[in-house]
Amino acid sequence: MDIAELQKKLIAAARASAPGDQVPYAFEKRVTALLASRVAPENLDGWVRGLWRAAMSCVAVALLCGAWTFFSPAAASSTDLSQNFETTLLASVDQADQAP
Repeated sequence: MDIAELQKKLIAAARASAPGDQVPYAFEKRVTALLASRVAPENLDGWVRGLWRAAMSCVAVALLCGAWTFFSPAAASSTDLSQNFETTLLASVDQADQAP
């Protein structure tokens, strides 16, 4: 079936039927007014403020740590951490090879 033809048939059927009386007049306006009049629970206000403060302080700490690592001078005798990590991981394997 052609989509345009189906759309025409559906619009014609909708125009032919009269609107129902099941829904009272301005029902949706009353529902939205009730939803807007509800206030948020006051016991959550403290949590919201605290979490926003914690988020801001975490961002500040992250920025300070990033600036510290970016602007700190590199040590003259810097060691390769990947080599130290590999040596540490393989230490137990090396000890097992040296067993009698």
